[in-house]
Amino acid sequence: MKSIVLILAMFFAICLPSNAQNADKIFTGRIFNSEYHVYIVMDFYKNNVTVPGCAMYGEMSGYFGDDYDSRKWLFTSAKLTSPYIADLAITNDYGSEDLTATLTYNPADTTYTLKQMDGSALKIARNRKWVKMPHELKFKLPRR
Repeated sequence: MKSIVLILAMFFAICLPSNAQNADKIFTGRIFNSEYHVYIVMDFYKNNVTVPGCAMYGEMSGYFGDDYDSRKWLFTSAKLTSPYIADLAITNDYGSEDLTATLTYNPADTTYTLKQMDGSALKIARNRKWVKMPHELKFKLPRR
């Protein structure tokens, strides 16, 4: 009986650190929305993302980008309110518009939901016109 308990204890000691490490990677990396051709690059733990074309702003929590346009929406701060939810402060790359949003990880289907809460609307350029993003956008992890 003692050997079974010892084996189980060793098993959990080996497995728990790897699970904790995976939890630290939920809000790190790149996610995308194929319907609107937009993506998010983020690291809400180290806040060390340099935005392409915006290096003068320094390191940030992340950014919202578009496959067809170089303009970005910058995540000036990200605060984890739970292991699966982050509150974001977002501004455009000119600093003229800002908003707050939440990014939620959905473990059941491994998707993310960006929900705009207050402030300006996220917009992208399409055919020389501004297109407002829906208040809720689903994002997926890239296939491996």
